[in-house]
Amino acid sequence: MLENAEVLAKAAHDETGYGRYEDKVVKNRLVTERTPGIEELYPGVVTGDHGLTLTEPAPFGTIAAITPTTNPTSTIICNTIGMLAAGNTVVYNVHPYSTNCCMQTIVLINKAIVATGGPANVVTGVAKPTIESANELMRHPGIRLVVVTGGPDVVRAAMASGKRAICAGPGNPPAVVDETADIDKAAHDIVWGASTDNNIICTDEKETIAVASITDALMASMGRQNAFVLPKQRLPELEKIIFTEVGGPRKKSKLNKDVIGKNASVILAKMGINVPDSIRLCVVEVDENHTLLWTEQMMPVMPVVRVPNADRAIDLAVEIEGGNRHTAVMHSKNLDNLSRMAKAWYCSIFVKNGRSQAGLGLDGEGYCSFTIASPTGEGMTGPRSFSRYRRCTLVDHFRIT
Repeated sequence: MLENAEVLAKAAHDETGYGRYEDKVVKNRLVTERTPGIEELYPGVVTGDHGLTLTEPAPFGTIAAITPTTNPTSTIICNTIGMLAAGNTVVYNVHPYSTNCCMQTIVLINKAIVATGGPANVVTGVAKPTIESANELMRHPGIRLVVVTGGPDVVRAAMASGKRAICAGPGNPPAVVDETADIDKAAHDIVWGASTDNNIICTDEKETIAVASITDALMASMGRQNAFVLPKQRLPELEKIIFTEVGGPRKKSKLNKDVIGKNASVILAKMGINVPDSIRLCVVEVDENHTLLWTEQMMPVMPVVRVPNADRAIDLAVEIEGGNRHTAVMHSKNLDNLSRMAKAWYCSIFVKNGRSQAGLGLDGEGYCSFTIASPTGEGMTGPRSFSRYRRCTLVDHFRIT
């Protein structure tokens, strides 16, 4: 997978039209290097006066996996490592718009397995994936576990399949910046975090909530660090480009699919603003009721809202995220504010003073997962998530003391 990181990134970019090629290379390398394998699996032993109990991770069997068009090759690499480490085989029903690059990834994985003496076809995929084939696969009697990385509709279908389901659903991650933050570092991290693969990753920062006293300095710093700060009076023009239907206050809008995952330069060009592709993010100030805050926009457009203090920022962030409990970011040197944010959120990933991807092990510590199961509660998935734990008890024997 490391040898083919660039090839698969290009294949995904060419087929889907989403994101940035160079960021897809980073994602492929990240999941290859930082996804845990068999080292995460170990038995548990309890002994006592009445004998010994051994608990061991075992395979579910064959897993049905649904993958998104936003992170096609990286999700397959990541999930496959964890699923095979746990002893399973897997059948993928990939998003139809990313079929070719996903099949290419599956072929390379099987080639690597066979080359080291493993069996053929432990990883397979539906050749012509559809919604119907996904439903049939999830309900197939040979499937013991369903793993879904996708939107709310496919998550609901998986949870209604009657099988054990691990579901990674949508997020709308906020970045909160208070008056104690390192403003230049916060600006840098938000620009690069929100623009990673043009904001199509579910963990990417989608909106910024800043304390009023530092908002102007924060936006100015973003403008010096590969972002374009759009004048507030041009916000209505931007809305016409990125939305096909504009929702009301605190409501979601319908996204223009033609600009999802496109470079900021492409979006701005439609407004007559010419900037180089090195501009990674379009930043614009909005009020707290604006639809941009309440819509997971999936493009490099960053709404910034100013609030009076950190307490209000934290409360508003919880509201805006919409109960997805996915990812949150805060920039602060105030331990009380950081602690309050952590307790107010019940999210799978909380990053303090870094870009959102630090929670995935990029510029941060810890292992990587591209299936972050917030709806079903597993959080960062890995081999243990894909294991069925079995207990064996021997009564009154094998205690050696």
